Amino acid sequence: ENSLQKTSICSSVKSSGIFVSPYALNLSSFTKLIRRLQTKHPGFSRGEIVGAVQEVRRMNKGVLSGLAISSIEEKASAIL
Repeated sequence: ENSLQKTSICSSVKSSGIFVSPYALNLSSFTKLIRRLQTKHPGFSRGEIVGAVQEVRRMNKGVLSGLAISSIEEKASAIL
């Protein structure tokens, strides 16, 4: 039980000691995904890329959690 608590603490506190909420961590993953898609598809606007990711979420019953980032990237690329 203690090891589980230590793991969750490590994921929410940066080495600098600043707390990072789980929502910020998810936003970071989203930002990385969008950047990867922008690099892969430079002809599309950020809005179009976000729309493709939202379409992937819609097709996955309204959630992206549980999907690997690479899978989301692949599906969004197919939409684009």
